[in-house]
Amino acid sequence: MSITILGIESSCDDTSASILKDGIIYSNIIANQTVHMDYGGVVPELASRAHQQNIIPVVHQAMQKAGVTADEIDAVAFTRGPGLLGSLMVGTSFAKGFAMAKNIPLIEVNHLQAHILAHFIDDLKNTYDHPEFPFLALLVSGGNSQIIIVKDHLEMEVIGETIDDAAGEAFDKCAKVMGLPYPGGPIIDRNAKQGNPHAFEFSRPKIQGLDYSFSGLKTSFLYFIRDKVKENPNFVQENMNDLCASLQYTIVDILMNKVKRAARETGIKQVAIAGGVSANSGLQNALHEAADKFNWKVYVPQLGYSLDNAAMIAITGYFKYLKKEFVGQDTAPFARMTIK
Repeated sequence: MSITILGIESSCDDTSASILKDGIIYSNIIANQTVHMDYGGVVPELASRAHQQNIIPVVHQAMQKAGVTADEIDAVAFTRGPGLLGSLMVGTSFAKGFAMAKNIPLIEVNHLQAHILAHFIDDLKNTYDHPEFPFLALLVSGGNSQIIIVKDHLEMEVIGETIDDAAGEAFDKCAKVMGLPYPGGPIIDRNAKQGNPHAFEFSRPKIQGLDYSFSGLKTSFLYFIRDKVKENPNFVQENMNDLCASLQYTIVDILMNKVKRAARETGIKQVAIAGGVSANSGLQNALHEAADKFNWKVYVPQLGYSLDNAAMIAITGYFKYLKKEFVGQDTAPFARMTIK
């Protein structure tokens, strides 16, 4: 029996819709919201309003590109959380309305779990190399930094996580300190390629076990910049590339040290990265260097599937559809959710 799923993603500031047929992605449309650049971060109220404007055109375009009609869709998968509540409500409400109108099943998706399952996406252009179970996943984004043992598509165990700020937040907040526009992570990555990663030293957390902390790094970076600017008002502009390279090296090194420890303690040699920060070239390079040194097999998601997108929601919905894990019309979004 053929299965066609409409995926809906609206957890933050990207409105996305995707069509999946029998495990293959046929379309993945994303509408970005540039309005937040003027505010140095995502404004929740503006994000939810933009989702309301974007969701119908985005879904229409996804179906049109995939060559399917609304009557051919067998289920709707949507992001239930975590994320901005107003944004989640738009996607949830649309998914519930569509499912009710067509009398088809509704599938809730955990956004964090979906980032990891992006590694199981195949599309019309490519069949990718997928991890084998069990594997370690380093999930890094603006709101999350976690190390997870992935035992099956829908069975995951968190063995390490941030106790305060996430790696992506550290990138963006430190970028703001240097006067860079939002989102700052990609700009730091670009500048870092031209800088010396050992030019400056920044504070590193001393956290036991496999957990992370990035609040101390942010604070030390702020004070470092403040003191240097007092000595030389042009310090940031004159040292931008070295600052970006040193900051990126520090964040990546903190992330990778825990991953190496997790691999050593679990004996798992398959390692994947997921989430928006997985697009960072410094992290990708460090992962491949570790793979060569420790004989790991590593997986990096395709760029189009590493940031927030509906294809990862659709593929997660597909695996849940196979197990008949559906929800009712009384389902509400959650701003905070964890991987179970």
